[in-house]
Amino acid sequence: MNSLQTAGVVLTLAGVAGYVVGVLAPYPGRGFSVAGVMVGVTFLSLGGVSR
Repeated sequence: MNSLQTAGVVLTLAGVAGYVVGVLAPYPGRGFSVAGVMVGVTFLSLGGVSR
C-alpha cells in the first residue's frame, strides 16, 4: 500500500467517523466530513494506478 492509498484510507475513515458524530450531535463544520470521504475515496482509487 503506497502513501496515497494510506492517505485515502485515513481520510475515508475520519470522514465516516465525523459523519456519524455529526448525526448524533450536530457541530459546526460537520459538512466537511462528506468532503473528506469523497477525497479519501478518490485518493484510495488513484493510489493503485501505475505511473
